[in-house]
Amino acid sequence: MSHALRPTPSRRRFLAGGSVLAAGLALPALGAHAQSSRPVLKAGDQKGGLRALLEAAGALDGLGYDIQWSEFPAAAPLAEALNAGAVDSGPIGDAPLIFALAAGTRVKAIGANRSDAYGTAVLVRPDSPLRSAADLKGRSVATNRGSIGHFVTLKAITAAGLQPGDVNLRFLPPADAKLALTQGSVDAWATWEPYTAMAETAGHARVLVSGRGLLPGLSYLAATDAAIAAKRPVLQDFLQRVSRAQQWANRNVAGYSATLARIIGISPEAARLQFERRQQAWVPIDERVIADQQATADFYAKVGLIKAPLQVAGTFDRGFALAG
Repeated sequence: MSHALRPTPSRRRFLAGGSVLAAGLALPALGAHAQSSRPVLKAGDQKGGLRALLEAAGALDGLGYDIQWSEFPAAAPLAEALNAGAVDSGPIGDAPLIFALAAGTRVKAIGANRSDAYGTAVLVRPDSPLRSAADLKGRSVATNRGSIGHFVTLKAITAAGLQPGDVNLRFLPPADAKLALTQGSVDAWATWEPYTAMAETAGHARVLVSGRGLLPGLSYLAATDAAIAAKRPVLQDFLQRVSRAQQWANRNVAGYSATLARIIGISPEAARLQFERRQQAWVPIDERVIADQQATADFYAKVGLIKAPLQVAGTFDRGFALAG
């Protein structure tokens, strides 16, 4: 995995548009030193992710540290940034986290989020003759390698009795994959929210197979080992702010959806659709979370996406508490 990081256009916009947020009170755990030299959290994000949530909820008030945001279009470049130490922390799905860990990225999951997996889906054009996962045999599917889109594709076709080699996977980032689908150069696109809702509400695609019943709906806030060692109080505060912001959003669906649409530049219809059906909640890292993550790792080993079995228990740091 390369350590060279090429910012995407969206990432450049975030960096050029004032990427450091600073306000308020110092964290008690950081002491007087923080008042003269504030810590900086290098926070990675994905489209529709944490920054929009925190800003909409007003959860960035009173920070005792600065946040330097970097946005990525998908988990793979975010994982690369974590591996390179370019970011300290970021949101990442269960499958891409396993892919990153198997590649040697030194990160741990410090918070777990569980949601309805419907929007992690294999999409086809509205006029496509394909009607089920079994119809994907011999067809081309665009997705990111190691992503939750890759994961849902493999889960869907194996549940239908097919083998991984029965489909032609084309590894493309979301924007290129969407274009390939709409132009007809691939038969399907496996993706996640908010891309699924964006494609549906624009009339560009329909869901062929959803992740509901196939995936555990887990994603994580991951942090590098180095950041956990050096910035643990900052990461703890950040996770609790994220957790509180999610609780606020769940109580204020209409307002949050409108703000989300404006912040990340998608239609209000797509913002509300993807938010309402995900039903996200930050949950403790318990034995069920670990068992679900282990099952995902075992599946990736079974289909050959990782070279050796991965025991996931050690890839969690369970010392971080959620907001009450």
